[in-house]
Amino acid sequence: MALTDTEIQAIAATAEEIRETILDMLVQAGSGHTAGPLGMSDLMAALYFHVLKHDPKNPSWEERDRFLLSNGHTVPVQYAAMAHAGYFPIEECLTLRTFGSRLQGHPERDRLPGLETTSGPLGSGLSQAAGMALALRMDGKKNRTFVMMSDGEQQEGNIWEAVMFAAKYELGNLTALMDRNFIQIDGMTEDVMPLDSLKDKYEAFGWHVIEVDGHNIEAIIDACDHARAIAEKPTLIIAHTIPGKGVPEIEYDYRWHGKPPTKEEAVRFMKELRNGAGRVPNEYA
Repeated sequence: MALTDTEIQAIAATAEEIRETILDMLVQAGSGHTAGPLGMSDLMAALYFHVLKHDPKNPSWEERDRFLLSNGHTVPVQYAAMAHAGYFPIEECLTLRTFGSRLQGHPERDRLPGLETTSGPLGSGLSQAAGMALALRMDGKKNRTFVMMSDGEQQEGNIWEAVMFAAKYELGNLTALMDRNFIQIDGMTEDVMPLDSLKDKYEAFGWHVIEVDGHNIEAIIDACDHARAIAEKPTLIIAHTIPGKGVPEIEYDYRWHGKPPTKEEAVRFMKELRNGAGRVPNEYA
């Protein structure tokens, strides 16, 4: 069922609220990753507020879709999305990275209901998601498995073992989303270890691939709906995003990959977010 313009706008507005929550979290923690989470906010809003079948009041619901975050360092965006969706109070987001908090710097499954896996070592999430997808199919379940990955972790060998595994077992119930923002902690991905053409590579391994503008809510949701129609192949959605989205002075700057804003910077960044100063790419719209 197609979304109305009002519904799409509501999800987009939630994405902006998620961005503001991320800034609040990072300033309070004094550590953490800024660029990736800001860039992924539209993706997470689309997932948690439309795509995923889930129940914040019953996180262990058997019929839920499974969502895994492979690039665990970007977890502030998942915590913020979960809080806005009702998994826990938004105020708890301010406990990010504090001793004893359920919201650690990388997701820990046993700490917070609603997390499917513990992540940190890059390159592991796709293998875990493929295993879950196969297990669900063996159990005769209709649930789907979704996994979010970074582009930088495509440099990990474990990813390509999982790519082969998922294609071999024709895991049509597996949808992978890639945050294609072209940065990693040491620089631009194409300088550190060139990745393109990722679409050609995944297709050569037997996957169905869709490329979208990762800030276009309607395009993200359409791609996820499209993936549901692919029965005998896993699907990869390459979402082209702007790292640091909404804060022009840090957009595309790899130095903000793992750097939190100071209190003074956060005040300025928040004004930029609320003024809608960010630029949106349209090449994949």
